[in-house]
Amino acid sequence: GEYDAVSHVLRNGSGNIKEKIREVFQNRLSTNEMNQLATLVYYPEEKLDRVLADITDVEEEHEFYTLTISRLVELGQFVVSKYTRSKVRKAMPKDMSYILEELLFKDSVLTNKGSYYWNIIQNVIELGAANRLIEAFSELMQELVVDHLHVLGDIYDRGPSPDKIIDLLATQKSIDIQWGNHDAIWMGAASGSRVLIANVLRICARYDNLEIIEDGYGISLRPLVAFAEATYPDDTIAEFMPKIDDSVDHFPEEVKQIAKMQQAITIIQFKLEAQVIKRHPEFQTDNRLFLDKLDLEKGTVLVDGKEYDLKNTTFPTVDPADPFKLTEDEEYVMGKLQAGFLNSDRLQKHIAYLYSKGSLYKVYNENLLYHGCIPMNEDMSFKAVEIHGRSYAGRELLDQFEKSMRQAFVAQGPNEDENPDLDYMWYIWQGEGSSLFGKTRMTTFERYYIEDAETHHEPKNIYYTLRNDKECAELILSEFGIRPDRGHIVNGHTPVKERKGEDPVKAD
Repeated sequence: GEYDAVSHVLRNGSGNIKEKIREVFQNRLSTNEMNQLATLVYYPEEKLDRVLADITDVEEEHEFYTLTISRLVELGQFVVSKYTRSKVRKAMPKDMSYILEELLFKDSVLTNKGSYYWNIIQNVIELGAANRLIEAFSELMQELVVDHLHVLGDIYDRGPSPDKIIDLLATQKSIDIQWGNHDAIWMGAASGSRVLIANVLRICARYDNLEIIEDGYGISLRPLVAFAEATYPDDTIAEFMPKIDDSVDHFPEEVKQIAKMQQAITIIQFKLEAQVIKRHPEFQTDNRLFLDKLDLEKGTVLVDGKEYDLKNTTFPTVDPADPFKLTEDEEYVMGKLQAGFLNSDRLQKHIAYLYSKGSLYKVYNENLLYHGCIPMNEDMSFKAVEIHGRSYAGRELLDQFEKSMRQAFVAQGPNEDENPDLDYMWYIWQGEGSSLFGKTRMTTFERYYIEDAETHHEPKNIYYTLRNDKECAELILSEFGIRPDRGHIVNGHTPVKERKGEDPVKAD
């Protein structure tokens, strides 16, 4: 979700462009000059604007263009040298392809290449096309240094602009995506799952990112705002105050409004999750039911048979006689929100793109890529999960999860009863056997309502211990048809904190 960071990584080819500049110019240019050239390749329009703003003399401008284009020609010849002409031609910006081809490919028939190149460069400058040529060189090098792009998931919910990132990724010629758990809830929400719509909205409200819903995807939140304002008073929202970036200015009343929206959608989420859990005893998620275990007179709740004090005892829409039933107003709000998600053209287009370019895992050049984990048992066997009445484990389990995710999107619509795979989308988000979740429980209720931090703990699947073992890594590679002596696992989801001494390389 961090658009600027993702854009920068794509522009610099994960550092490959700067590395190639060093290889070509390390003995001829200073570090500062090489950095300036790298910045020009990353951001040609912006860099040209800044440099040219400081140049007032025509001769100095001419000299700058001649030197810069000459360096780009030399760098470009080095970059394209490992590719076929056909591949380079396909990557060239069409409006500059003829000139680029003349400058980049060294034909032996020319005896005085230097003079030939110099004449082309001078003609380009005199025609006022120097800026466009520099931009074209930069576009070509950005295109070639990233031959193929792998995205290991969580485009959504990890920053403010996932929609812009998907627009950017859609311009890439060669790409695959391994879906993350946060991508999965947006995919389920776009398929019509009300419980995942509630999860998406709660997370966006919690991290002050509702703009993606309203501005990014044009989904109206007015029914939710009106309901939250009418239902939850100001003195009950302390635990639901959004996590706001210090650099963002908010009108104080707006912050309160976001908190009330978060509180309202959280209770709706718990009710909708309970309905899924009741429909699927095989999910073994009964320990996530809490609204039937409230004692509001005492101000307590039972968790795993133990009584805990509640930080907040405001549950105005929970009927003790039927705690998991949505009120008439909650039904109305969710109906409007569901229609908004299903009818957002931009959201549907972006989610369709994720489905077209994505999968739960990818085998590529004997690399196994996936976002979360391969669910395992302590004896290093693969954990089994029941899907539509049949048990699956290992690669088969991920294949079945993916099948359910795809079927849920194909069968999307307002009637959830006609789309049984939507419930499996919820399980993939937070089920113990999910390859994207990889934990035994998601303690959302406990974090909001219980002070005791012990209840907030979310134990990880044993995979995250076993993956440090070479034998386990080899077992997983073999399960996915990869020779263990040649393959590698590329694992997303959990950040590697090198500053704290963590190593990204595990199990040799």
